[in-house]
Amino acid sequence: MGDAVHIAKSVELGSRDAVELNDDRDAQSVHPSVDHAEISLVRHGQTDWNIDRRIQGQLDVKLNEVGRQQTHAVADRLSKEREISAIYSSDLKRAIETAEVIAATCGVREVIKDPDLREQNPGKLQGLSSKEAASLYPQIYEAYRSRSCDQEIPDGGESKDQVYQRCTSCLQNIGLKHKGERVVVVTHGTVHTSIYRQARPNEGPAPKVQNGSISILHLFSRDDWVVKSWGDHSHLNQTEEKL
Repeated sequence: MGDAVHIAKSVELGSRDAVELNDDRDAQSVHPSVDHAEISLVRHGQTDWNIDRRIQGQLDVKLNEVGRQQTHAVADRLSKEREISAIYSSDLKRAIETAEVIAATCGVREVIKDPDLREQNPGKLQGLSSKEAASLYPQIYEAYRSRSCDQEIPDGGESKDQVYQRCTSCLQNIGLKHKGERVVVVTHGTVHTSIYRQARPNEGPAPKVQNGSISILHLFSRDDWVVKSWGDHSHLNQTEEKL
């Protein structure tokens, strides 16, 4: 964690323009300058397993119809904003589907796939509903649900700390490579939680982000991150919600 984490505090998380700036440098950073990269962090569109509260983990699950609508809404919004230099994505199908629609709409030639942006691996719990997981593997499920970041998940799973290490390192490298540019990163819920923990280490748990939401970060250095907005889903107002 850094020694200079600057934060633009959102007055109402999830609201696109309700942002309170507390740093003069931030106030001048409406568009990325050469001293930072702007990251548009996108949670993939909805899947049927999201609806069923089934643990997806690192299994490949495709988007459902609502997820595809969400993805097109995300892409439409991003296409109306500043030019995108690159799009990075988890290499899981639901994220790639989301990223490819964004790329096609925004005129970006390729999606760069990175396994370090994957969802947490919950081991034997993958594919199970929460009820099934609690019944079949109660100890593993308890470990998975633990708020302790260093809690290991038995039988091949990842702790939250392991997810944190790989995804924040990945985002740091992306930020350093793309200073002065705007980049889209498509990933998963637990990765969002890890990134929020990196940017706002002194706060409580990260606010939950819904499928198809967009969060904006400015990365100045490996340890100097600004959260400009978090979990904005105002662009999804016209999509059908089945949640």
